Amino acid sequence: MSVVFSDAVWLMRDMDPSLRWGDVGVCSTPWKSARPPFGRDDVRAGWPYMGRMSASLYNARILRLATSIPHQARLADAQATVSRRSPVCGSRVTVDVVMDGEGRVAALGQEVRACALGQASAALMGAHAIGRTPAELAVARDALTAFLAGERDDPGDWPDLDIFLPARPHAARHPSIRLAFEAVAEAAAQALAEPVR
Repeated sequence: MSVVFSDAVWLMRDMDPSLRWGDVGVCSTPWKSARPPFGRDDVRAGWPYMGRMSASLYNARILRLATSIPHQARLADAQATVSRRSPVCGSRVTVDVVMDGEGRVAALGQEVRACALGQASAALMGAHAIGRTPAELAVARDALTAFLAGERDDPGDWPDLDIFLPARPHAARHPSIRLAFEAVAEAAAQALAEPVR
């Protein structure tokens, strides 16, 4: 997994001392794998990226998920591969899939170069994508999109997506949260159009 510097870790270490530098990332540019040239007080004051953003957005649960992304190995025999990138923060997620004879995801690989929210979303996607059909993945993608946009009250039946409730007021964060679900839904749809191996 790409290690990205996280200024949110400064905010969260008092809540969870086990979090370490390099565990997660908040912004993928410009300080990859770099210790910040500023102090904790500067981060709490909102410089340069956090602004007055609530620490609830980067809570311990989000940061824990960001460090435990499953299926982080690319598939050599992928039937389809899709990459998605957020133009806002530069986060990128690439998903490989192999489908079974029943049209369900049989194998999944992902490469995640994303902020903490994108990493957490990829973790939730990866934990539950195996066995899903392209239609089910598309429903999950659309439900998450509508939930973040405030167009529905719940994120659908995909486990734990309600963790992104604090992100709803922060529209600039939505693209990175959607990346993994957009990529896996498209990859599964593409793979289903190919002969099942």
